[in-house]
Amino acid sequence: MRSLSSQNLNFTPFRTNPRKPRRRPCIVEDIVKLCQKNRLHEAVSTLENLPERGLRLDSRTLAFLLQQCADSRTLREGKKVHLYLQLTGLKRPGTFLSNHLIHMYGNCGKEIEARKVFDKMSVRNLYSWNNMLSGYAKFGMIKPARKLFDKMPEKDVVSWNTMVIAHAQCGFWDEALRFYSKFRRSGIQCNGFSFAGVLTVCVKLKKVGLTRQVHGQILVAGFSSNVVLSSSVIDAYVKCGEMGDARKLFDDMSARDVLSWTTLVSGYAKWGDMKSANELFLEMPEKNPVSWTALISGYARNGMGHKALELFSQMIMFRVRPDQFTFSSCLCACASIASLKHGKQIHSYLLRINFRPNTIVVSSLIDMYSKCGSLGIGRKVFDIMGDKLDVVLWNTIISALAQHGCGEEAIQMLDDMVRSGAKPDKITGVVILNACSHSGLVQQGCNFFESMSRDYGIVPSQEHYACLIDLLGRAGCFEEVMYQLEKMPYKPDDHVWNALLGVCRIHGNLELGRKAAERLIELEPQSSAAYVLLSSIYAVLGRWESVQKVRQLMNERQIKKERAISWLEIENKVHSFSVSDSSHPLKEQIYSVLEQLAGQMEEEASLFHTQR
Repeated sequence: MRSLSSQNLNFTPFRTNPRKPRRRPCIVEDIVKLCQKNRLHEAVSTLENLPERGLRLDSRTLAFLLQQCADSRTLREGKKVHLYLQLTGLKRPGTFLSNHLIHMYGNCGKEIEARKVFDKMSVRNLYSWNNMLSGYAKFGMIKPARKLFDKMPEKDVVSWNTMVIAHAQCGFWDEALRFYSKFRRSGIQCNGFSFAGVLTVCVKLKKVGLTRQVHGQILVAGFSSNVVLSSSVIDAYVKCGEMGDARKLFDDMSARDVLSWTTLVSGYAKWGDMKSANELFLEMPEKNPVSWTALISGYARNGMGHKALELFSQMIMFRVRPDQFTFSSCLCACASIASLKHGKQIHSYLLRINFRPNTIVVSSLIDMYSKCGSLGIGRKVFDIMGDKLDVVLWNTIISALAQHGCGEEAIQMLDDMVRSGAKPDKITGVVILNACSHSGLVQQGCNFFESMSRDYGIVPSQEHYACLIDLLGRAGCFEEVMYQLEKMPYKPDDHVWNALLGVCRIHGNLELGRKAAERLIELEPQSSAAYVLLSSIYAVLGRWESVQKVRQLMNERQIKKERAISWLEIENKVHSFSVSDSSHPLKEQIYSVLEQLAGQMEEEASLFHTQR
């Protein structure tokens, strides 16, 4: 039955029998039933014959149809309803219907049509203004939204929330904060949506002070029990690296949903605390595919590929359907431990369940096959599954060719890419320069660098200059390296100094390497690579006091050298090893065999020298 508004409840003190609600006309009942059956086209088509029969729908039914068009974003049917209004003498519909027309056009992305309706309105209410403002904000049209906002005769909490959220979503962080501050000073009472925009700013800017300030305002405003807001604050603390604050808020929550749990699990995984991430994951009362993927991707990112694959197997066993991000993370895990067998199993599973992979998954497949030594299969995946207009896939296959030293093929692939209609981007520039560097194609790489801006509209960044330094340095062209460093339009960053440090190590250019390492330590004081190499350079130069100072500085800053890890797969089980590893259960047998092999190598080396 139709719900009754307060306008329908007209009681008189002398009426003994309440008036029964009027039944809707049959034509209205038919329209409503068709909409309920998702047959909107047929419902709207019934309007065509109504004028001939002398019938005209009431405003509420027309508003209902416009709402259906808006919800389904069916512009064609929405226009038909608008045409019906004009044909039945409502060229200038009242405020109620005009608001629904604005909402319909806004949802369908037709802001110009919505504005035409808005401008023709003889009477506008606050809903009219907010409706138009929301349409502009939804599609990132900040300038017209701002003009409209400034003209509003009155503003409420919805108006201010819309402007804060719109600026935050478009990346205008300072303006979002300015609007938020003005809103808080306006005296208008906030609601649960008032903090959405400013929390987006907290997440993007990663400012812990701002996050704590907003958290305090949420508590004072009485929204601490709002699960969505609390989850957003947890996410902001996580992005700032403040896991202690995030965990305290999580523990203080009176109610938690799967988003709250997953946000904290993702946070622990992001910052490398996989022990806490796993413990929290096991405590979760309810898990969804996002929860599983958060932990799987954490293991993959933190060099624990075998753990990621074990968890993926459990996920399948519990009949949880993986999503695009799950498959991408698992394929990255296979690539990290060079497990072709597991990679092929995941690829087969994708095909078996008729899963339609997106660009990221196809890209991960190509990358996995390449890093597992099967470049040929990676190229077949690209040829069969790749969208030839997608620059991400082209970049992936070019990068794969670069890693295998196929520089000339990578350059040819760039030509194929341009011919296919895909436009090279800044990542394309990086992978092409890397391809030339790894294949010793110095002249081709320099030519490409010079043509990037002219032919492809790619403005060279710090990363491009780092690739150029690597290309020239590997070839021993240090005079050209110094020339490019001086020619750079901006001050070299960590990318450039890292590249210079690497080539100095290759060619033993100690003095230049020392300068690069010292600069790198200034820029990245927590990176161990620069300290280790600088210590080695000082040792070669015989500056032992400097060696001691570098090591002392590492101890003071708690810098630890990252351990290299090797993987070995035996009988479907992956074994990991690091330098001087004593944690493996078969360590005695392993070291015994190593000693035998070392002894045998020494004997063969002695025999070889004797025969010479």
